[in-house]
This record gives sequence, structure tokens and C-alpha cells, in this order.
Amino acid sequence: MRFYLGLATTFHDPALALVGPDGTLLFAEATERFLQYKRAPNCEPDAPALIGPLLRAHVPLGSEIVVATSWGPQFSDFLRGQDAAGTFAFDGLAAQTTDLNASFVPEQAERVFIADLHHAQARAGLGTLLALTQDVRTGGAAPRATVTARRRYPHHLCHAAYGLWGSPFADATALIVDGMGETGAAAIYRLADGRIEEVKRHRGRGSLGFLYGLVTDLAGFDQVKGEEWKIMGLAPYGRPDPAIAAILSRLCRIEGARVRFADAETIRGVAAELLARRPADALERGWADLARCGQDLFGRLMDALVAQAHALAPSDNLVIAGGCGLNSSYNGRVLGRSPFTRLHVPSAPADDGNAIGAAWLAFQEDHPEWTGPAPGLRPLTPYLGSRVTTGAMERLAEHEPRCRRLGHAGVTREAARILAEGGLVGWVQGRAEFGPRSLGNRSILADPRPADAKDALNAKVKYREAFRPFAPSILAEAGPDWFEDFSDSPYMERTLVWREEKRGEVPAVVHEDGTGRLQTVTRDRNPAYAALIEAFRDLTGVPVLLNTSFNVMGKPILHTAEDAILMFYTTGLDALVVEDWIVEK
Repeated sequence: MRFYLGLATTFHDPALALVGPDGTLLFAEATERFLQYKRAPNCEPDAPALIGPLLRAHVPLGSEIVVATSWGPQFSDFLRGQDAAGTFAFDGLAAQTTDLNASFVPEQAERVFIADLHHAQARAGLGTLLALTQDVRTGGAAPRATVTARRRYPHHLCHAAYGLWGSPFADATALIVDGMGETGAAAIYRLADGRIEEVKRHRGRGSLGFLYGLVTDLAGFDQVKGEEWKIMGLAPYGRPDPAIAAILSRLCRIEGARVRFADAETIRGVAAELLARRPADALERGWADLARCGQDLFGRLMDALVAQAHALAPSDNLVIAGGCGLNSSYNGRVLGRSPFTRLHVPSAPADDGNAIGAAWLAFQEDHPEWTGPAPGLRPLTPYLGSRVTTGAMERLAEHEPRCRRLGHAGVTREAARILAEGGLVGWVQGRAEFGPRSLGNRSILADPRPADAKDALNAKVKYREAFRPFAPSILAEAGPDWFEDFSDSPYMERTLVWREEKRGEVPAVVHEDGTGRLQTVTRDRNPAYAALIEAFRDLTGVPVLLNTSFNVMGKPILHTAEDAILMFYTTGLDALVVEDWIVEK
């Protein structure tokens, strides 16, 4: 039997995915969850302590494993040559200038990124070999499985494979936009009859992803920490300043169907001019006007790329992937600004999703007749990660009388009551979500009706900036009654506009511009979470819950029941539900 282990091997957001002999996706998870290290920069995706239990759970003795990674063979060979020439030696990297270059990042930083990318590629699969060797050392038997091949696939193709094959569409156009790829930072692909075809690959160092990162840095945040999403949250508080917009416009221009980026000298001049204008409190509060103008510019440039994608690969169906696919503010508007009529953005559009794309590409290489998952498995469920065990709750119950096992129906009723009374509930069910957003299995939940619920949640648990919005989870059948131009949003991947008459009912999840980054919930997709929202609706008349990720600022989403219990006792949560157990304060 042959299994396919996909590894996301960029210098950030490592992840792994396991595909079975029949093409079934068995598991996918970001490595940051296991390590409890935000974004896990420069960490191997298949740490032996993570991959060992996964292989024992899914891979029978005597199996074969194909290790598949993102970043293509030609690019990997190029990186090896650069390394052999000493390009990535410390002294050489330290000697590089820190001036901004044509990629919108400092030359030294870009070289370090590429060096880290090479090192991540070189380590890919080593954790798997160590885990298999450890099985022999401890068990004295033959290895559980043998790694028979390591294959590499182009970075943007991995994004496209995950986005297109995981979508609900039989045919679609994919637009991939991120910080960097092998030749450029954007590409267009077409899906037809299960086959993926490259339509256009952009070339050059100009990058819409890194441009947004530059805006992030200038606005007072840190793109290295992945804080671009703060720009989306802050932008509605800013005003469209014509002077700032004019300065930003020098960074790029649209010529017909093409986006052209400025040279390094112009980029440095723009950055210097904006820094001279930056408010004194920007590092503490952020620069709202720049965030607004930067988000507006991003939208115009994405519109040009989307229009080009439709012109070169006409379709009703659009898939957006790559790190820029996390821009939910743009995703919610793209259908109204383009000829496309349906949109799919996967739950993990950034580099972690490439673990699935690489694994599927390796599987199709061995099974040319395969055209993607069966229709009943599409769109892809996001619930692909680890399960928690309840042993920690059982041990807690021995000393804590308020820790009880009530069965799933019982904890659902009790959690709904606590929420309706204004309490904060940590909710842990089933398998972890794949991607950066909690979708009802690793969530902190609250009543969206009190106007001060957002402030209370920040003060008691999340400890994050006041301008950042909290997301609504809504029963899908209620969506048209609550949102204008409603469309299904199973992964919390787009923002939509609340109906004016409904905003006052759920002020805690209505952002400054009247939008909400919604998750639509159904019994088919998540029966336990849907049951909880239904129980809350029965008590309150509102089919909406405030949903935020089960973590504190600066940490990844929790991984174990022990993580959940620690947060319960060290924050202002009022109750914790883990499967059919509940503990209250």
C-alpha cells in the first residue's frame, strides 16, 4: 500500500497532510498547533513526535510512503547551487543591504527568507525518516513503512491543486496571489475535467503580497509576525486620504490587463515619505488612514488580476488561493466587482494548504485517471486535524465537582444557557480545523447581542487590539435574512454586509463598516456546532454566535485538552466544554 505525505516547506506556516492509497485525505494540520509555536517559523513540518503517532494510526506495516513537498525541482536545484556557492553563508547574508528592494522587503531580509526556504526544503522528510527509525529502535522489528520517493511540485501549482480539487466546482479558474513563488508572486490556473492547466505565470520580483506587508509595517505592525490581518481590521476606522493614496499609487500601476510594480528607488522613496507622515502613536494604535488606503489599493490591484484571470480562462467559478486569499474583506466584494458568479477560497489558502496540494499532486502522478475527490467530499471539510482526548477532563473531575460529564445533548443545552446569560464558553469538539480560523471545533464563544461583549472578551480572554472585529457564526438557512447579497461562507473566508435592520440585534459582531466575516454553519458540515447555535436560537431568537479562536494573543489555537484547561483557569472563561464534558466556574 502506498501513502502520500504532503509537507508545506516554506520558511513559515509548515504543515503536513496524509493521503491514503485511494486518494482519500486522511489528515491535515499546521505544525504550529502541535508545537504551540505561532506560525512555527523554520520548523520542520514532520517533527518525529508528531509524525510517529500519525503513521502508527493510519499506515499499516509494510506500506510505502511518497513524501511530496511544495517548491519545484528546478527551483530546489537552483537553491542547492546557490548554497554550494556560499550565497546563504552567514557572512554573505550579513553583508547584504537593509534597503528596500523591488520586492518591497529589505534585500537582506529577502535573502534570509530564501536561505530559510532552502533549509526547509533540505530538511523535508527527515522527521519522517527519524520517526520510522525510532520504531525500529524501540520495537526491534522492520520499519512500519519505507519512504520510496521524495517529489517536489511548483509552489503555485500546489496552491492551485488544493484550491481547485478541494472546491465544489467541476470547472473553475484559480488565481494564486502571495508573497513569492518560483518566478513571481501570482499565477492563473484552469480546472477542466479534473485536470489542472497552467494558464499564466507572472514573473518578476514585484509582489502584491509583499506590498501589503510593506503597508503593514508602515502602519505600525509587523509582517514577519503575520500581522497583515490587522490592516483589514483597522482599515474601516480610517478615511480615504487623497494624499496618502497618491503616494501609495507610485508603488504600482495598472496597464491594460497588467499590474506593473515600481523600481526599488521609488519604493524606498515612498516608504521614506510615508514614515515622515506617520502619526507619533502609530506603533501603539496603528495608522488607520494608511490601512484604509492600503486596503483600497490592494482591492484595485486584485481587481486587475481577477479581470485578467477571467479574460484568459473564462468561467463562472473563481478560486482564490495563496496568502492573499486570507484577505476576507476583498473576498466579500470580488463577485460584485468581476464577471465571476461563484467563489471558493479554501480554509487554508496560505502556505500551510500546500501540504494537501503536494500530496494530491503526487497521488495523481501515480494515478493519472484520478480527477479529484468524489463529489460527495467536495467542498473539502476543514475538520482534518487532531482530536483531543478527554482523559484530562476525567482526571480534573476527580478533584473538581463542577466538572461533569453530561453527554453531548446535555453539554449543548448547558452551554447554550450560559451563553444566553452572557457567559464566555470555550468549545472543543471533534477534529481540529485546518487553517488559521476556528470554525466551531476549537472556539471561544459569546452572546453577540450585548454591545460590550467584544470589550469584555478582549479584557477577559483575548487581550488584543480593540479595533479588531470578532466573527459571527450563523445558521446557513438564516443567512439571507441577516446579510445583504448573502453567499455561503463555510470557512469564514469572506466579509458580507449585515442588513441594516439586523445590526442592532448583534452589535458585538458588526464591524465599523457594517460588515461581518461570517461562518455559515449547517448540520451536514458540523452537527455539534449547529446544534449549539440552534439551542441558543431557541433561547434568544438569534441564530448567531460570536466565534473567535481558542487561544490568547500571540499563541496558536490550542492542541490538547490540557491546553484548554490551562486557558480556562488563567483567563475569564466562564465554562469549558470538551466533547461531552463541561466545567464551570
